[in-house]
Amino acid sequence: MRNRILIILTLLLLVSLVVSACAAPPTGGGATGGKKKVGLVTDVGGVNDKSFNQSAWAGVQKAAKEFGWDAKFIESKQPTDYEKNIDQLATEKYDAIVTVGFLMGDATAAKAKQYPNVKFAIIDNAYFPTKGSPACDDTKKDCYADGGLKNVASLMFQEDQVGYLAGVLAGGMTKTGTVCSVSGMEIPPVVRFVVGFQNGAKSVKPDAKTLNVYIPSFTDPAKGKETGQSMIGQGCDVVFGVGGNTGNGGLLAAKEKGLMAIGVDVDQYNTYPEVKDALISSAAKNVDAAVYEYLKAVNGKTDKAGIFTADLKNAGIGLAPYHDWDSKIPQAVKDKVKQAAEDLKSGKLQTGYKP
Repeated sequence: MRNRILIILTLLLLVSLVVSACAAPPTGGGATGGKKKVGLVTDVGGVNDKSFNQSAWAGVQKAAKEFGWDAKFIESKQPTDYEKNIDQLATEKYDAIVTVGFLMGDATAAKAKQYPNVKFAIIDNAYFPTKGSPACDDTKKDCYADGGLKNVASLMFQEDQVGYLAGVLAGGMTKTGTVCSVSGMEIPPVVRFVVGFQNGAKSVKPDAKTLNVYIPSFTDPAKGKETGQSMIGQGCDVVFGVGGNTGNGGLLAAKEKGLMAIGVDVDQYNTYPEVKDALISSAAKNVDAAVYEYLKAVNGKTDKAGIFTADLKNAGIGLAPYHDWDSKIPQAVKDKVKQAAEDLKSGKLQTGYKP
């Protein structure tokens, strides 16, 4: 009798466990039938850089909220973190991973090949056949279709165009005839901003002096401020900050001297209120919109691999509002900015940037 009772109790326990397992919500990514998961890996600037990492995360959050996905970010403290941070998201069965920045190019390519079932989007890095490149060597005709990056979308921006508009604005507003840029690392997106800015300023003021310093870091606001102060000492009265938190130091230098400043990547009037009084505009890249549109495509299963470029024509970039300076900027200067934008859209005007 006692043995019979034990057998019955054991059977009841087993039934209870099976029922609980069947009723439990599935875990993991789309592969297990659960909620989709999207992850963001920042570069060393961090998610609160008041710039493009922050904007990318905003795009991820918007998509996750709209589509009912889970989302999280991982901050990279140093370049050696890139691959292990991507590994963490991939092994946790994230369906889509967004990586931020040109410097993450090789890590993203390597991990996209390692995890072919994960969707990847990288901001500011396009893959081209390059001899000896771990991402795509010169034997491949198309790095995406033929080179193993069939699960990667490169979200690019024509920074030289919006940099040019910022230069037209700076050239029209300078009183000293000297404008300057406090820049981060000398990498293609930053160089595009700088070249566009300098040529834009000279388009309205041919004899303008255009100072620039590249600083090998995106996380050194103290060095950025010091550099900005140095160029202000050389007569610069419009400071363009082009380098995450490093560039932010340059904006602060302008603010403290009562001079004009131009932000970058996002409308920094909203993200960096400490310097908003000095900001005449920002050279904005709609990174949040680009990330959102990519994830919308993933959700609709219409995403494709390849290079997708945001420019003035498709409204993926543009000058932010003039905000507090709107009444202080002469209409003639506004008209020059507007005309330059139209001419860049039509192809009548070129920025002067050459890859």
